[in-house]
Amino acid sequence: MSTATYALRDSRTMLRRNLKHLLRYPSLTFMLLGMPVIFLLLFVYVFGGTLGSGLGGMSGGLTGRAAYVNYVVPGILVFTITGVVQGTSVSVAMDMTEGIVARFKTMAIFRASMLTGHVVATVIQAVIGLAFIIGIALAIGFRPDAGVVEWLAVTGMLLLVTLALTWLAVASGLACKTVESASNVLMPLVLLPLLGSGFVPTGSMPTGLRWFAEYQPFTPIMETVRGLLMGTEIGSSAVQAIAWCLATIVVCYVWARALFNRDPSAR
Repeated sequence: MSTATYALRDSRTMLRRNLKHLLRYPSLTFMLLGMPVIFLLLFVYVFGGTLGSGLGGMSGGLTGRAAYVNYVVPGILVFTITGVVQGTSVSVAMDMTEGIVARFKTMAIFRASMLTGHVVATVIQAVIGLAFIIGIALAIGFRPDAGVVEWLAVTGMLLLVTLALTWLAVASGLACKTVESASNVLMPLVLLPLLGSGFVPTGSMPTGLRWFAEYQPFTPIMETVRGLLMGTEIGSSAVQAIAWCLATIVVCYVWARALFNRDPSAR
C-alpha cells in the first residue's frame, strides 16, 4: 500500500472520529449555530430599522430592515465561521493534553492524519452552519441578486476562509498548554467581524477605528461576499481576501506541523 493510500485511510479514520465527537456533544454544535442566529435576529429586528435607513445608496433602493438584512448577512456568515473554528482550537488542545496522542504514537498511523481529521471535520461543520444561517436569513427577508456563478464564487470564498481560519485554530490549539487557554485564545477572532464592515459601513466610523476596519483581513472578505451576493462593486477586495486566506493557510499549516512534530507526546 502506498504512502498516499495510508495517509488517505488514516485521515478518513480521524475524520470519522471527529464527526462522532460532534454527534456525542450536540450542545456545542447548537451553541456555535445559535449565536450567529441570535446576532442575525438581534441586528435585523432590534437595530435594523435604524441602521438600514442609514445605508443610503448602498441599499439598492430599499430602506429599514429590508435594506439592513441584505447588508448584514455577509458579516454574520463570517461570524459563523469564526465561532466554529473556536471549537476546533479547544478540540485540538484536548487531544494534546489528555494523552490520546501518546496512544496514537504506538499505532502505525500517518502522523499528520490527526490534524487533517480536525480540519476536514471543521469544514464540514462550517458548511452545515453556513447553510443553516443562509436558510434563516432567507426566511426573514434576505434577497440576494446572485446567480449560479456568483453563488459558486461565494461558496469558494467561504470555504477558503474556513480552511484558513481552521488551520489557525489548529495551530492555536497545539500552541496552548491548557484547554482553558485554547477556549480564549481565538476570542479576538470572533470580535473582528464586528470591527470591520460586517455590521456597519466603515465610512461611519471614527478615523482611527475606520483605518483599522478598512485594513483588517475580514473587511475585504466580507466586502467580496457582499458584492457577489448583492451585485455591488467589489474592486480589489477579492484579491486582498484571497491573498489573506492563502497566506494564513501557508503560515498556519507550517506552524501547526512544526508544533505537532516538536511536541514530545507526538514523537
